Amino acid sequence: MHQETEVTAQQTDSPQRVNGVGVLRPQTDLRPAAVISSQAGCATCGGAGATAGLSVNDSATPSYVYAIGKVEARFLNLAAEKEFAQATGRTDTAGKTDQQAFHAVLSKRENRYLVRQMCWVLSIQGLDTYLLVPRDPADIELLVEAIRPAPSPNDIDVVIGMRGPIAPPTMCNGLMVPIILFGQMYSFDRVALIEAIPKPEKVAAAQFGPAADEVFSRIMQMTDNAGATDEHRALNYLAMRYPAIYGKAAEQFAQDCSLTGVDVRPAPMSSTRNTVDVIFSYTNRNTDFTDKYFVRVDVTEEFPFLTTKMSPYYGREIGRAR
Repeated sequence: MHQETEVTAQQTDSPQRVNGVGVLRPQTDLRPAAVISSQAGCATCGGAGATAGLSVNDSATPSYVYAIGKVEARFLNLAAEKEFAQATGRTDTAGKTDQQAFHAVLSKRENRYLVRQMCWVLSIQGLDTYLLVPRDPADIELLVEAIRPAPSPNDIDVVIGMRGPIAPPTMCNGLMVPIILFGQMYSFDRVALIEAIPKPEKVAAAQFGPAADEVFSRIMQMTDNAGATDEHRALNYLAMRYPAIYGKAAEQFAQDCSLTGVDVRPAPMSSTRNTVDVIFSYTNRNTDFTDKYFVRVDVTEEFPFLTTKMSPYYGREIGRAR
């Protein structure tokens, strides 16, 4: 994902590794979360031919997804589960937890056929939300990497792609949720992400960590954030890719202000491109005076990107975009 110019385009860089996971490592105000190449190798998820011919209708307006949740591997059917049990018996799993043993079996080269017999579910806020189908079946290794040997409530997976049809019942043991044909995926730990965000010079480290965590939580808890609308795609993109929103929050908290709103509105005069303004409102706890700052994000295509950095917001008060 390029060094930022005055108007920032989508960027790429090599990931930083913290405790074995990729995290945000900005060199300027804009840098992406660590990149893990698109997961794949799931062309046979749901059984042979279950996803054959699966594609997005090129003649229709594509529906993009930028979702944040957790990836889970599930057995396609009873036969796949029994085959996995036999493979477990051939693997040295002494002293391992069930999850570690599960990871160990899938990690063995000779068991790659089992990876293709799993279905891959993205859960958001504990709800099964999408079935994942990678565009490139060559990336089967990353399916295994998405399964942590020691999972944590802080695990985060970000999936970027195009929304396909509702999955047929045969694809994942009766689970019928929308399919994402995804082109990119990031996997990392929330704690490591927060710790890797660069701290503003004017803000103490003891203040910045809680401030960043609160902003991240606020975005994640916004109602129905399945990453399928322009508003939610912009929010999720900023949470993953733009450290300045965390720095501004820490500065405002230090000035005795509360984060009282995060709104998303269509950007004015954006007829040729689909752009939105993400507006952060901070209200002084003593005077009730509210300052607003905004970031403009282009969400026209699959990969959102920043067009205006964090700036004071003086727009007219119009109805909130949902």
